[in-house]
Amino acid sequence: MTRIVRFARGAALIALLLALGGCAGTRALDPEPTAGRPRAVEPAAGSDRSSDTVRSTITRIATDMVGVPYRYGGTSPKEGFDCSGLVFYSYTRAGLSVPRNSIELFKAAEKIPLDAAREGDLVFFQDQRRLSHVGIYIGGGRFVHAPSSGSTVRVSTLDSEYYRRHLVGVGRLIGT
Repeated sequence: MTRIVRFARGAALIALLLALGGCAGTRALDPEPTAGRPRAVEPAAGSDRSSDTVRSTITRIATDMVGVPYRYGGTSPKEGFDCSGLVFYSYTRAGLSVPRNSIELFKAAEKIPLDAAREGDLVFFQDQRRLSHVGIYIGGGRFVHAPSSGSTVRVSTLDSEYYRRHLVGVGRLIGT
């Protein structure tokens, strides 16, 4: 086998692993969050902002990022976003403090049924073995997310067969 063919195969394997990894930089999903998990976040004390206003702000910030390139570890429109980086950025810009990675977001969130999801809630997905992705629910069965290497922040639907099969939970960080 020539060097070029071996190099091409190696490069293709690396690209495939990166694409499949998406936001998969988390360990195996623990279906029972730890007892000492952080409480849901609320608007700052003394703030006149309602949770509905905060939710709208989060979803507006996230949807404004549609088209920004995916970048593993990215947390800004300038550098790009990974899935949890988009959540972190959107919540932080709305004035809330949240964990940075998807497993910690999952642990911190109050689990709710999908039919109770409101804009600004989080949707979590799992590959075959571990929590692998998070997005921000924007209503109507849609969510905004940074899906994987080589793509951009986009709006997707939970009606998609892939997302339906891999959805493992919906979580609320605002106004429990």
